Amino acid sequence: MKLSAGGRCGVCHKGLFTGEPVALDTSRFNRHLEHSDVPLLVDFWAPWCGPCRLMAPAFERAARELEPRMRLVKINVDEEPSLAARYSILGIPTTLLALRGRELGRLSGARTERDLVDWATRARQPA
Repeated sequence: MKLSAGGRCGVCHKGLFTGEPVALDTSRFNRHLEHSDVPLLVDFWAPWCGPCRLMAPAFERAARELEPRMRLVKINVDEEPSLAARYSILGIPTTLLALRGRELGRLSGARTERDLVDWATRARQPA
């Protein structure tokens, strides 16, 4: 797949990257994590969380800047508690960067778009 061109689904031919975060359930999250060479920038959040709602627009803007180099996804911890437990999410919002099943880093608390983009870009670089 040519990421610079955005990539297209082999079945429906729709663009794979929309410049918007994608809400995933556990099954879809696992497929993305296990079968993609594109890192996942994950926002663990809940609709009742004030800081989560505050950070949501910044995460959306970060998607426009980071895709297609990264796939930005949202996990609602109330709907997917097993994922929150699997990653030991103790507070929200928590942002996690993962690639091929491996966690590359995490941030706790609400962040600005610039914080998210800069951190994710640095965390993605090989050590």
